[in-house]
Formats: sequence, structure tokens, C-alpha cells
Amino acid sequence: MSPLPSPPRDRPSQALALTLILTGLLGATTPAAAKVTEDILKLPVTVTNAWGKTWTQDMVVTVFAETEQPRPRALLVILHGRATDAAGRQALGRARYSDSARWFARMGFVVAVPTRVGYGVTGGEDVEDSGSCSQRMYPPVYAAAADETEALMRFMRQRPDVKADHGVLLGQSFGGMTVVALAARNPAGVSAILNFAGGGGGNPELSPEQPCNQPALERLYADYGRSARTPVLWSYAQNDLFWGPKLPREWFQAFHNQGGVGEFQAYPPVGKNGHSLFTAAPELWRPVALAFLRAHGFPDLKEPPAAAPGTIASTPSSPTAE
Repeated sequence: MSPLPSPPRDRPSQALALTLILTGLLGATTPAAAKVTEDILKLPVTVTNAWGKTWTQDMVVTVFAETEQPRPRALLVILHGRATDAAGRQALGRARYSDSARWFARMGFVVAVPTRVGYGVTGGEDVEDSGSCSQRMYPPVYAAAADETEALMRFMRQRPDVKADHGVLLGQSFGGMTVVALAARNPAGVSAILNFAGGGGGNPELSPEQPCNQPALERLYADYGRSARTPVLWSYAQNDLFWGPKLPREWFQAFHNQGGVGEFQAYPPVGKNGHSLFTAAPELWRPVALAFLRAHGFPDLKEPPAAAPGTIASTPSSPTAE
């Protein structure tokens, strides 16, 4: 099935109507047994880059939900990372994180995974370009990604199957630092935040464990901590070649010292580069994340059973990336 057509930019409610039509069509053709559906929508978002240029374009979003879960359900948004070059950003295709998205959907979340502006099937200008390595302009690029995420949350909460006052944000790498930026905004209806390998400016090939303008990153994490009161779980593997084992602890401490709320969880080495903790080692982080969510707004969450054969329904689309 091809992605849905873009809604008119001044009529975002039409995107909701199109999404509900697609969901209804899928439901009409699937058996009564619970399935995890995978829908695709396009949402107009307005973004501003580090040089002050503003524009509006459609952002592709993948939505996962289990058909038989009670409604309305809590929203969980998953934010992808940032490749070190333009070719890698284009190769992202459509961000999905399908294994973990379906795991969260089977626990009762509606899971939204945006492919942000400048990446993969969404395309467009690189709004997250922060400039040269020695003079990185970090605050505006994380603000841009946070703005896109807040627009998505507002849109998703118009759906009758999504709770407006109860949700989770999860981010990987660049997306991990973005969800900490969002914690500083204390977004309404977000009960807990999961940061996996969050940071920026890293390049494991050219400068392993030494991201660009590291002092600026630490200052920004401290700035976020001054207002962040939504609890954040920081998850990092010891052999993360983007940041190393030392910097993430210093970033967390800077955040925490200014009043930021959260916990730091270190994991043993994962493969050759622990930066892939989220996708490569779910058996390590899922019990910890589940306990954190239970402690922060979701006391009744239970580990979902393994999906039975034939209980995953998905809509084919453009090339995807995990």
C-alpha cells in the first residue's frame, strides 16, 4: 500500500480522517484475533534551522497499534538518530524500529515513529545541520526536532484511540538528546521519557568517543536540567564508540545537578559498538525500561507475550530502516 496522500497544510484534521479511514479498511479485512497494524500517514510540520530559515513540509510517520487493546491508549513516540553523512540520512528510508514498536504496541501503546525532516522518505533540507565541528550550534537543531515531535503529539492526540494525558517519549542517539530537550519543556501528557545513547556530534570513525564541541553538549544538558521535571531514564552501553563510557555520566550529572529528574543506567558492552544498544540488545534494556515505566505512571504494564504466527499485519511501503 502506498503512503497516504498529504493533507492540505491548513487542514491537518484531514490527515486524521484519512488515517482513520485506512485503519477502518485494515480492520475490515483482518481476522478477529489481535494484530499489530502498521499504518503510514503524512503530517505537515513547520521547522526552523540553525540559521533561522523556516519552512513547512510533510513528515512521514509510521503508527503501530494492536487491534484488540482497550481504547483509548497511551501514546509512545520513538525518535530516530542521525547518520554522520548525507548518504546515511537518505538511506534511513522509513524509520520504524519495528521489533520494539510492536513490543510496546502489544503492551497497549499506540506507537508513532516519525521520519523527521531531512531524512529518508520525508526528505527535504537538513534542518538538523549544526555547523562546523568546532562551533556546533546545538540548541536550535534539538529545538527543531523537539518542535516536530510536539506537532506529532498534538496531532496524534486528536485520534479517538489515543489518550491526551498519558504518554511516553523514547529517543535513540540524536533522538535521545531530543527527548531530553523535550523533558526540559515538560510536555503535557508525558509521564516518562527513555533516552537511549543520547548525544550529538559524534563520529566513531574520525573521532571515536570524542564528539564535536563536547563542552557545548554538557552545557546544553545542564540547561535542560534547569527546567526538566519529567523523569528520564538514561541508557548507555560501556562501549558506545560515539561517546565512550565517561561523557554520558558527565552529561547526566550536569543535567541532574541543575535539578533534572531521572536515572542513569549503564549496560555492559554490546557488540562492536554499544551505540546500537536499543536495537541490538533489547533483552538487556527491556526489563529496566519496563520497571521505570511502572514506577512513573504505568503501574499495570506487563511484559507482552510473544506474537503468535500470523498476528502481525503491516502495510508495505517505501524502503525501511531500523
